[in-house]
Amino acid sequence: MTTKKTLRAAARSRKQRLIVAMTGATGSIYGLRILETLHRLGGWETHLIVSDAGVLNAWQEYGLNRRDLHKLADVTHSVRDVGAAIASGSFITSGMVVAPCSMKTLAAVAHGFSDNLISRAADVILKERRRLVLITREAPLNLAHLRNMAAVTEMGGVIFPPVPAFYSHAKSIDDLVNHTVGRVLDLFGVEHQNIARWQGIKNDAVKDDTQ
Repeated sequence: MTTKKTLRAAARSRKQRLIVAMTGATGSIYGLRILETLHRLGGWETHLIVSDAGVLNAWQEYGLNRRDLHKLADVTHSVRDVGAAIASGSFITSGMVVAPCSMKTLAAVAHGFSDNLISRAADVILKERRRLVLITREAPLNLAHLRNMAAVTEMGGVIFPPVPAFYSHAKSIDDLVNHTVGRVLDLFGVEHQNIARWQGIKNDAVKDDTQ
């Protein structure tokens, strides 16, 4: 017989789910590193969607094909499968991150244009008031980009360009990537030790020597 105590225990032991999407913008390393980090930390079930352009980008930047990408996730979905579990709000997740997020995908999300599983899943996350983070990659930005970012923000999404934090004293590109990924994971409440956190300026450089 199932009791309330048993149900509560099962809920506590259940992994949290995070949807990770990778699109055609440069910066596939962000999606890869998020998947690798969550796998290493444990306690998270990752659902991966990769667009065709996202696969081409991962191949161009790291020589990885679709099969290589799928190995990094717990569950994979075809970008064309709009009937997948993650296309429904009744499928509970902690949210979704698009890493990297192309301007095309940003536009689709901003205007509710659910033409594939990535934009549909993002639409579901927004309507269910869950966390949506878009690691947007483009520069410089035109007015359409900015307006789409504003629209997503107004709907509750988070626009997160991968801007380097130089206070971390990064020694490599890998350090910069880890810092961005760590800050993104913070937004989903993932406990990790991936980044050097700001501790304040603790030296005499800011003292007023005129007094």
